[in-house]
Amino acid sequence: MNNKHNQNLPLNAVEIPDAGANADSITALTKEGGKVTGYQLSSGEVLDKGEAVNRARQGGIAGVGVSNNQGNEYLKSIPDDTESNNLGNLPTVDA
Repeated sequence: MNNKHNQNLPLNAVEIPDAGANADSITALTKEGGKVTGYQLSSGEVLDKGEAVNRARQGGIAGVGVSNNQGNEYLKSIPDDTESNNLGNLPTVDA
């Protein structure tokens, strides 16, 4: 796990996988009823939350960590000095 980006996070709050050289980034979110249900990648592929969590753990998605809220795993932006790449600031697309 790469720890250089999580110095401002509570210990063990986010698992930050090492992204591979060819990793995609997240460019948009898919939502249903206002809740995030998936992610669109820079390749154009759309993954549901579970698929995206697995892909991120395998190093296939850059700039995100895996977080868990009461057994619900989801992706979270790795804190940096750029607000525009935060997942909450990304556009929403149809699944």
